[in-house]
Amino acid sequence: QVQMVESGGGLVQAGDSLRLACVTSGRTITNLSMGWFRQYPGKEREFVAAIKWGAWSTFYADSVKGRFTISRDDAKNTVYLQMDALKSEDTAVYYCAAHTTVQAIVQGRPMELWGQGTLVTVSS
Repeated sequence: QVQMVESGGGLVQAGDSLRLACVTSGRTITNLSMGWFRQYPGKEREFVAAIKWGAWSTFYADSVKGRFTISRDDAKNTVYLQMDALKSEDTAVYYCAAHTTVQAIVQGRPMELWGQGTLVTVSS
């Protein structure tokens, strides 16, 4: 059974940093592009960041560009999201996701795998 488990969420103040991690078990992520999405209450999930398998090219939503950094450690089957200069509008549940093509992640198409989510709350 393939599982993705996020961690690292919590309550921080505006301007602080957090690092989210997503560990995948049950299969290797080596040939998967990985991404992060977030969801506000009552809203659909929105794309945040993605990292391509192999070339490790990265992609970001305009709202987080320059503040968030996605990275991966395939040896640990883990993808990270470093979030700096957090703002109150970053408050959301953050989900990791996987797909064989990075374009699917960036375009918000149905994902092959989802984590259960981790809550990030930024107080102003």
